[in-house]
Amino acid sequence: MNQTLIILLGPTGVGKTELSLRIAERFNSPVISSDSRQLYKDLPVGTAAPTPAQMRRVKHYMVGTLELSDYYSAANFETDVLSLLDELYQTTPAVIMSGGSMMYIDAVCKGIDDIPAVTPHIRTAIYKQFEEEGLASILDELKEKDPAHYEEVDRMNYKRVIHAVEICRMTGKPYSSFRTNTRKERPFNIIKIGLARSREELCERINQRVDQMITAGLPEEARKVYPFRQVNALNTVGYKELFHYFDGSWTFDFAIEKIKRNSRVYARKQMAWFKRDPEITWFHPADEAAIIKHINRKFIIS
Repeated sequence: MNQTLIILLGPTGVGKTELSLRIAERFNSPVISSDSRQLYKDLPVGTAAPTPAQMRRVKHYMVGTLELSDYYSAANFETDVLSLLDELYQTTPAVIMSGGSMMYIDAVCKGIDDIPAVTPHIRTAIYKQFEEEGLASILDELKEKDPAHYEEVDRMNYKRVIHAVEICRMTGKPYSSFRTNTRKERPFNIIKIGLARSREELCERINQRVDQMITAGLPEEARKVYPFRQVNALNTVGYKELFHYFDGSWTFDFAIEKIKRNSRVYARKQMAWFKRDPEITWFHPADEAAIIKHINRKFIIS
């Protein structure tokens, strides 16, 4: 069989879900979600997870499988998806993967370095330090323990800074010593389809999508998980802004505007990441016929 992974990727709100369903139906394929937050079963509204009706149309994987407190990483995703693909390719030559989590997609396509999993004790301690002291002391520790990574890391991205220091503390070795950036070969073909819209169009869709989430019950969903607001899974656009509202520091309307703004900012970061990948062929989501033609041509050639 001509085993192929068809990846639909793009920024939040671009229109991946419905198109992935139609393409999956055309190729009689299941869909694997590559959205790092759709894995958590308590967050269906805020992560725009596939609805029960959509999952009845097409079999979905990697949706709603984790508890909020579960530790999960791009390395876990790589292992789980590769194992899943081995199973799925027994019955179908084509599998769709759809989502916008950049590191998760890269982990499946290129592999990820074998970095040790962080113990809960170390993770709890460093996040407690972050809450009490801010990022400055953690950056100082990174500079001392791994000056090479300190020079190249995005120092405004606290999650990456914290993760590097977690590894330094746990192993006693620099985080950079585990990073080889060696691409791993995959026993299947990969077709990357990027979905893009004009800036104005995407911003309008994001704003409308946030309004739809509010109507669909995002505030109620966020209220239910509010007691667990310190877990990493909830450091996510849509929840962290509403938590400020629940804390009384923001008004409801201000929180909603911040969700829209932060969603637009995240979309720009996603596009900046994806645009560096020359393997992606870009289409407007409305160009379904052209997308199908491209997939068929690549599928046959490979």
